[in-house]
Amino acid sequence: DIFVNGSDADFANWEGMLVDMADQAWAADTDSAYIHPEYGTIGFPYTVEAIGLIYNADLLEKAGVDPATMVTPEGAKAAFEALDAKKDELGLTAVVGYCAEATNLYWSTGNHMFANYLDSGLAPSDTTYIDMMKDGGKLDADRLTKFAEYFSMLHQYSDPMLLVSGTYDQQIQGFAAGKYAFVTQGNWIGASLTSTFAAEYEAAGNFKCGMVPYAFDETANTILVASPSWWSVYDGPNKDAALAFLQWVSTGAAQDLMVLEAGCISPFKSCATAANDPLAATIMDWMGKGQTSAWHWLQMPGNIAQDYTGQVFADFAAGDLDVAGFVERMGKVVAACYAELG
Repeated sequence: DIFVNGSDADFANWEGMLVDMADQAWAADTDSAYIHPEYGTIGFPYTVEAIGLIYNADLLEKAGVDPATMVTPEGAKAAFEALDAKKDELGLTAVVGYCAEATNLYWSTGNHMFANYLDSGLAPSDTTYIDMMKDGGKLDADRLTKFAEYFSMLHQYSDPMLLVSGTYDQQIQGFAAGKYAFVTQGNWIGASLTSTFAAEYEAAGNFKCGMVPYAFDETANTILVASPSWWSVYDGPNKDAALAFLQWVSTGAAQDLMVLEAGCISPFKSCATAANDPLAATIMDWMGKGQTSAWHWLQMPGNIAQDYTGQVFADFAAGDLDVAGFVERMGKVVAACYAELG
């Protein structure tokens, strides 16, 4: 009666068969519900996740770098330069732990990194760039150029041993051990810092973490926050019980359980409980300031990262493409992907 949908394509499988939950009390307490233009509020958000540039706050403090200055391209460049100059003193292998390997990490680059081109700096309801993509795979060349220039800068300050051929575990382990001041992932790595790589994280001082935007433009001053998937209710004989259960999940003791026991970040405004997670507080802070954008990458074709965009990021990181080449190649592959859809 209650089951998960993770994308537009998933919801499309159940058109006309899901309960519109717009009248439920929880629906007015969140901005993260899945709302279909025809079928209404058909997705209950049980958590939110955030995409942004994660940093080791203790290292930045030692280097005299204020993360609040990193909301512009110039501010980010100055921070990277300052940290790079003190790399040996801080025990850094590299300033940034970024991995653009295409076979296993296409989802990170082709979906999550590309998502910043689509949404960074935009209001959650702003669909300007995903709408362009849906119109035959069109991209905004000026915006994409600024995006590429920022990532070219990331390449300069990244660990070359990780950049092209590294693995996800190497990326997170290196950050946990204090070898990188920044890492290009989402808040889900918080669980890895305190479990899989707890020994490395403890040895590095259980440092505080934060998140800043991929500030490729003066206006790109948001992190991307959304529900990664939703719970839907089948419009059947048990729907009333299912709805009552979801309303209970959105409040009180159930929210404490979801946050403290399951490690979720609450999507509900009335919940003040923060997860025991190195990144939970910073995500809630960005949400509280209203400086978040949406995850419209979930509306892209399901194969686009694996078959198209991920490889472009890999070629760019490998030095096979310059900024102009990245923009041109990305335009071609995205157009080809949408042409394939007919």
